[in-house]
Amino acid sequence: MSIEIIGYGLAQAEKRVTNHDLAKTVDTNDAWIQERTGINQRYFSMTKNTSDLASEAAMMAIQDAKIDPKTIDLILVATITPDGMMPSTASLVQAKCGLNAQKCLSYDINAACTGFVVAMQNAQAMLESGFVSNALIIGAETLSKILDFKDRTTSVLFGDGAGAIIMRKSSSNQMRHYTRSEGDINGVLTSDGLALNPDMKFEHLSSHYLRMQGQAVFRFAVKAIEDVIVNLLIQTKLEINQIDWIVPHQANRRIIEYVANKMNIDLSKFYLNLDQYGNTSSASIPIALSEMKTKGILKEGMRVICIGFGAGLTWGGSYFES
Repeated sequence: MSIEIIGYGLAQAEKRVTNHDLAKTVDTNDAWIQERTGINQRYFSMTKNTSDLASEAAMMAIQDAKIDPKTIDLILVATITPDGMMPSTASLVQAKCGLNAQKCLSYDINAACTGFVVAMQNAQAMLESGFVSNALIIGAETLSKILDFKDRTTSVLFGDGAGAIIMRKSSSNQMRHYTRSEGDINGVLTSDGLALNPDMKFEHLSSHYLRMQGQAVFRFAVKAIEDVIVNLLIQTKLEINQIDWIVPHQANRRIIEYVANKMNIDLSKFYLNLDQYGNTSSASIPIALSEMKTKGILKEGMRVICIGFGAGLTWGGSYFES
């Protein structure tokens, strides 16, 4: 069955934080950050929770889709920074947006930076089953809550935000997915115990902060991106020159440059906006897609590959026709 995306939305957190701003409290500087990551700024949430940002992005996507909100019967939120352990962030979004209380299923997906791709795959399966008709897919994070600002290797990378899309059945638009995980190397990217106790002070519980083995993640990411591209091209029976855009998880510009060079793909085929948002984990792909739609560079009929990779370790991709 064919699937199409009919609406896009995003939400920025309230506070714009430049590299120069971080340098006031973290042992770093603008040149060091830009050279190693390609990031110039990011946004941090001061008062909003993940569900707040997710709801804002959701309403923008609904308005863009020009559909009755009451026709949405599936809400999936990909996040690793939920408001709490329960209820799900998706349920909170359902309540805040007033979405079809008696005929809608809502739940969260935790697959880290691959979460949005996994959510798209889940949504397609539900749509194809006939169980739902209109699916709201959201990636949302408030990663600033779990950053250790004494650790310059991680605190400079991440930002807060949310992105959303609306998916439904289509007569012609194709969508394909490829997802994998490798749990035996889960320790290279971790954050233990998040949201188990929102009143807990992290100062003396350093394991609760986000920790990352940078070089191991870099090597994994390069292999993951290549694996996804190769397998989605096999599934779709397309050549790379037939793909209009590759929208990768916005982790690090160096990773994308390395992959582009290794696979002999023009860097301009990759849509990058991490310089403005930093790494927003599961939100990075939908934020990028929404920005592309708003800028008019994601046009009807384009072939797009989205790629996620992150903690778990997880990786995967989605191919769709806009």
